[in-house]
Amino acid sequence: MRQGPLAVYRQRVAAGELNGDPDQARVVERLDRLWRELATMPARPVQAPQRAEGGALGRLSGLARRFLQAPAATPVVARPRGLYIVGRVGRGKTMVMDLFYACAPVMKKERVHFLRFMQDVHQKLYALKKANPGMADPIPPLAHAIAEQAQLLCFDEFQVNDIADAMILGRLFEALFAAGVVIVATSNTEPGQLFQNRPGADAFKPFIAIIRRELDTVELDSPRDYRRGREQDQETWLVPADERARTRLQHVFDRYAGGEQLQPVWLEFSGRTFEVDQAAGPVCRFDFNSLCGRPLGPNDYLALARRFPVVIIDSIPSMGMDEANLARRFITLIDALYDNGNLLFASADAPPDKLFTQGEGSDAFARTASRLAEMGSESWLEHGAQAAQRAHSLSRA
Repeated sequence: MRQGPLAVYRQRVAAGELNGDPDQARVVERLDRLWRELATMPARPVQAPQRAEGGALGRLSGLARRFLQAPAATPVVARPRGLYIVGRVGRGKTMVMDLFYACAPVMKKERVHFLRFMQDVHQKLYALKKANPGMADPIPPLAHAIAEQAQLLCFDEFQVNDIADAMILGRLFEALFAAGVVIVATSNTEPGQLFQNRPGADAFKPFIAIIRRELDTVELDSPRDYRRGREQDQETWLVPADERARTRLQHVFDRYAGGEQLQPVWLEFSGRTFEVDQAAGPVCRFDFNSLCGRPLGPNDYLALARRFPVVIIDSIPSMGMDEANLARRFITLIDALYDNGNLLFASADAPPDKLFTQGEGSDAFARTASRLAEMGSESWLEHGAQAAQRAHSLSRA
């Protein structure tokens, strides 16, 4: 686009599509500066695709072999500083980043939820190690492959909850920055607080230093939570989790199942399997403990989100101060469902913003409560129902 994000933002405010917000406008002005800096960068040549046996895995393995045969020293590529946009939930961080992304004058760019990006990273590292048993370090060729595909990476909801992610990120991002990749990220957590107060936090501090060195931190803290003003459908979140709620959720399950037979489904990814006991067509159902009371992680939840457009959860409890791990898994689950656009129906002991109010991570839980509010809106339900219908039609084709 020839127009930058600031011009587009002002047009949308003038047209009544957005509310004028001085704090958002200030952040968009900084994004507009980055837009101008990107416009002056030389475009990377678009390489013709190379044929390789074995699909994506074959291409990735071929790239790894070419990288390992290349000279060891990789020149640092000049690029503008990226942005780390931080603020409370619902203040418009994702909206302004998406506006910038749509305008960005870069051919090779990608916008992705950070949880999904890290899932893909783990899957590709697994594939590289499997295809190249003697490879000592698969991170440099993986970073090279990512940089070939994207000169600009935009991450939504940047958060680090997993020790496996924490151990990878420093070296991966160092290599991406060296290759000239520009990064813009949104987060509810200031860089210095990422992965703190957890085992291994000291080893993560060099990554925090890299983020501060390479990205400008910009705060967006509008007084209004824009997700809260949407019309709610009370049938998505049932309180209390009693027999009446269980019966209503069964009606929801039957409606979306559309006559499909109830049967277990096995999900497979990265050498792991995950059993879904209650599934029918596009819908699955769990009790809370079977999803969050056992050691499942982001990959499990993303695999579930991608397979089932409609997810039903029974008996979500109120969580106390000593149940931070339980709350953290629930946050990860909702992140996966939200980013994938799933429909969620649930019964619970309390409304979302009352489920986890004290304990480690209770501040971050406010983002989850805000997301759950949006997932109960009429617009979300309409979009999710269409996705479920398409999935149901494909399953019967």
